[in-house]
Amino acid sequence: MAAAAKFDLSLVIPVLNEEKNVPLLYEKLLEVLNTLDKTFQIIFVDDGSTDATFTVLSNLHEKDNRVHAIKFTRNFGKSAGYAAGFNHASGRVVITMDGDLQDDPKDIPAVMAAIEAGSDMVVGWKTEGLDKGVKGKSLPSFIFNRVTARLTGLKIHDMNCPFKGYTLDVAQAIAAQLHGELYRYQPLLAHKMGYSIKEVQVENLPRLHGATKYGFSRFLRGFLDLLTVIFLTRWTDRPLHLFGTLGLMASAFGALIILALYINKFATGVGIGNYQPLFSLAILLVIFGAQFFSIGLVGELIAMKDRDHQGRYTIRDQLE
Repeated sequence: MAAAAKFDLSLVIPVLNEEKNVPLLYEKLLEVLNTLDKTFQIIFVDDGSTDATFTVLSNLHEKDNRVHAIKFTRNFGKSAGYAAGFNHASGRVVITMDGDLQDDPKDIPAVMAAIEAGSDMVVGWKTEGLDKGVKGKSLPSFIFNRVTARLTGLKIHDMNCPFKGYTLDVAQAIAAQLHGELYRYQPLLAHKMGYSIKEVQVENLPRLHGATKYGFSRFLRGFLDLLTVIFLTRWTDRPLHLFGTLGLMASAFGALIILALYINKFATGVGIGNYQPLFSLAILLVIFGAQFFSIGLVGELIAMKDRDHQGRYTIRDQLE
């Protein structure tokens, strides 16, 4: 379980080259947070900015000690930013949002209320806003969410929405698994561990300063990491079920081709050599099938050796 919370709320905000947006976001946050009658901390994670972002954050920290700032030595990516923020957080509720002013702080009370009502994790669902357009990233996001929902079975409208809420336990459990582009799949990671997930509609605002960091390369990396998440959530504890099934199917298909060729030879007298390269393909399928099955066995042995108690379950509560 996570350490005892020191605050009611921790805000975790990864930023990259947002020197103009950070002061505006800070003021907008205070407008909302000061009305909640909650103790809070604001954690900015500077992911290797090359502008004056960290200088701005330092000035905010000197003015307000509720502002915390973490600066990376270089750009490590958003997963590292979230992990560092989650590990630094000590709020009973943890909320994440982007630092580009496209997430509206006015939605914080709704997200926090959903967590306090009993949800382990809350995922924002962005309604149509001023930044939704054909030239924006709405189409790639739509495809991304539909493909992810179909492949994983987790029906989330906007899985990659940065506006999310967590209990402290959930945030720190997810932090231990974040790398690459897996920050996109935090709801899936939480779902795998058995935590409850709720969606809350949030507003999408237009970007005022700076440039979007979204691009085709991130879309491609995100898709490749989706395959990683599917494997991690379905097959980590039973790799033989995946590789063994593929291996048996390949070997069985190859064996059927070989059997059919031999039956044809005895029935018609036509030699198997006349059916090249089909016969060679069948042999390769049998060999590949045996290799896949062997990989599954080795993976199963590794999983059994490395599996520990913490990796097999998560604890919601404990009495001692």
